[in-house]
Amino acid sequence: MKKIVFTLSLLFTCYGLSAEVKLPSFIGDGMVLQRNAEVKVWGWASPSERVTINFNDINLETKTNSDGEWKVVLKDLKEGGPYQMVISGTNTITINNILVGDVWLCSGQSNMELPMRRVKPLYKEEIATAQNSRIHYIEIPQRYNFKQPQQNIEKVKWQEVSPETISDFSAVAYFFAKELYNTYQVPIGLINASLGGSPAESWLSEDALKKFPHYFNELQQFKNDELIDSIQNHDDNYWKDWHYTLHKKDLGNKETPWYNKNLDISNWEEMEVPGYWIDEKLGDKHGVVWFRKDIDVPKSMLNQLLSLELGRVVDSDSVYVNGTFVGTIGYKYPPRWYTIPKDLLVEGKNNITVRVINESGNGGFYEDKPYRITSEKDTIGLKGTWKYKLGAEMPAKASQTFIRWKPTGLYNAMIAPLLNYKLKGVIWYQGESNVKNPKEYETLFPCLIENWRAKFNQDNLPFLFVQLANYLKANDTPTESSWAELRNAQLKTLSLPNTAMAVTIDIGEWNDIHPLNKKDVGKRLALAAKNIAYKDSEVVYSGPLFKSYEIKGNKIILEFENTGSGLMAKGGELKEFAIAGADKKFVWAKAEIKGDKVIVTNPSITNPVAVRYAWADNPDEANLFNKENLPASPFKTDN
Repeated sequence: MKKIVFTLSLLFTCYGLSAEVKLPSFIGDGMVLQRNAEVKVWGWASPSERVTINFNDINLETKTNSDGEWKVVLKDLKEGGPYQMVISGTNTITINNILVGDVWLCSGQSNMELPMRRVKPLYKEEIATAQNSRIHYIEIPQRYNFKQPQQNIEKVKWQEVSPETISDFSAVAYFFAKELYNTYQVPIGLINASLGGSPAESWLSEDALKKFPHYFNELQQFKNDELIDSIQNHDDNYWKDWHYTLHKKDLGNKETPWYNKNLDISNWEEMEVPGYWIDEKLGDKHGVVWFRKDIDVPKSMLNQLLSLELGRVVDSDSVYVNGTFVGTIGYKYPPRWYTIPKDLLVEGKNNITVRVINESGNGGFYEDKPYRITSEKDTIGLKGTWKYKLGAEMPAKASQTFIRWKPTGLYNAMIAPLLNYKLKGVIWYQGESNVKNPKEYETLFPCLIENWRAKFNQDNLPFLFVQLANYLKANDTPTESSWAELRNAQLKTLSLPNTAMAVTIDIGEWNDIHPLNKKDVGKRLALAAKNIAYKDSEVVYSGPLFKSYEIKGNKIILEFENTGSGLMAKGGELKEFAIAGADKKFVWAKAEIKGDKVIVTNPSITNPVAVRYAWADNPDEANLFNKENLPASPFKTDN
């Protein structure tokens, strides 16, 4: 018996040592390798195992180290493909459809993550006709890890551009890649490693966090699995209890549900939609509020699929048409786009019912958004008077702890596994989640760039980023703004070499932190890439950037760089310039273009000391551009 046990043990030990050759999960069919660079291919096998790699007439052999790790370096690959790679050890792995071109890491928060399907109304034709086998895309699973940098991720798949796949592509990344491909005809690989709501500190490595002790100390706390489990269990139970109680209390879900087509609503209150019920008789309440509206449908709109748009809702909604459920969205950010089945409407009177759950803040319907039913030829407007009634009142729901956004977690799980992969550059769209502390971002963001360059072992890695778009309601008078301060921190980051910034102050939406226009964002990043990464010095890649100022009497003279063919005021006289005297009280100013300079004055200020431009959350009238139609960055001289 002892001999049998020993023999079995020996067999299992030997089997364990004869591990198959394995690769990182993102090294697979459809991958794109960086041209004109030293490209690593790596993986794992048994200790001291010989591994051979055959790729495009290149034959290499290596041997694993004592930890079973191996790697080879492919040098100076020329653009092209598709190619095949064969990797052999105790087993053989064949990788097909490999392209050699330029690889871009696309990272940040929700505006980078936002897929093409979320911007479909602007780009229906683009999505329907998308076809390019030379642009490949991969999405890194959204995970976090606080204990250590990870070597691998779960299985993922490279996809090429087609009508079937394009809906899942990051919109910014796709339009960026399309512009570059159209210019250079070089294969493009996109690696999307982004997560909505993530602050910059979640993307820094642990050693980089030492410059920010409060984040470093927070990271140490979240290395404790018991703490994470405790927080998650508390949040999960609280969420379930809140919604269970809400559902149980909701009068609209009783015997005769309030989405019933023939419900008597003569005693319901009235409210103008879009709007918020805090401004109505209902007041500052949270919970469930039901809304109903009767509409007249012409015969011409029957027997066809119709589009139902309900703007955006705070916080979640369930929608019924003639008593039939047609869709739901569980949080406030996505646009409400629903489809009405072709057999659901009747000629004449029909009913729309919306059950709105508000967890906190002002419940209701976002203003300045589309509310309508449309066919190819007809439109029924839904703005106006709706009936409403409170279904259940609840206390405001407490915010959860977003563990996935804690320091270093995303770096360890989503960036660290990629560090051996050679890149052409990085595009980055992030900052909204750091608006509460813009001064810190002045050091945090440059630290991130330097951190990634060091970890990828690419000292001059091009890093192109998007300056925050205009957002929230515009102000009639000059004001302080944390959004403007964050944009200024981004502007200051241009002091790092091989960086560029896409200004988007003209293409945001005051009522949507996720503006739909992602095509211009991608194009402006591509312009930056052409100059910074592709060394095309003829490309005007940026709008005007403030350079210096001079005070002469009652005037402040501003000088700019990146003026292209010249400065221009788009749509009339320059606006959004403010000027201040020694009291630092800013007032609107008159601004005039003189060559590459702007002269700023105000008759009431005889001894000016400072100027600001587009200094607001939403400077919606900012109109300083260069003649290449690229907007100037917001700035201030009173740094």
